[in-house]
Amino acid sequence: MSLLSILKADEYPLPAFYFKVVFSATLGMSDTSFQEVTGIDSQIDTEEVVEGGENRYVHKLPKSVKHSNMVLKRGIAKMTSPLVIWCRSVFEAGFIAPIVPMPISVFLMNENKVPVRAWTFANAYPVKWEVEPFSSMKNEVAIEKIELSYNYSNRLI
Repeated sequence: MSLLSILKADEYPLPAFYFKVVFSATLGMSDTSFQEVTGIDSQIDTEEVVEGGENRYVHKLPKSVKHSNMVLKRGIAKMTSPLVIWCRSVFEAGFIAPIVPMPISVFLMNENKVPVRAWTFANAYPVKWEVEPFSSMKNEVAIEKIELSYNYSNRLI
């Protein structure tokens, strides 16, 4: 099997424009399309330890894995959107009820609408809900950004 056929079979390189975000609160129903998803990353924090008598270097020991917040960007959705309802319950309810985290999945799709890469995010909840500036000098869609914190992520495919 040649390298080209291996790469072709794996659909490499994958386009980044066809993706789907699934929230457990929507029960598989479509909410709205997203323009952009960022914050799919992991990083290991390290601790520097100086060893007595060793002046050539400092030991860097791994501590824990941390993740950036996921940011979802889309056109401003209707009030009936399950994601808007969830965000309103967090930001506008005055902490009367507890924040309900949920699992979120992000799928990178091929041209046949089949997921070719997938990530899951555990215990996600909104931490920021922002509307981008309005401007009478531009002819653009009104955009909202939803920033989500999550405990950890797993790549499934």
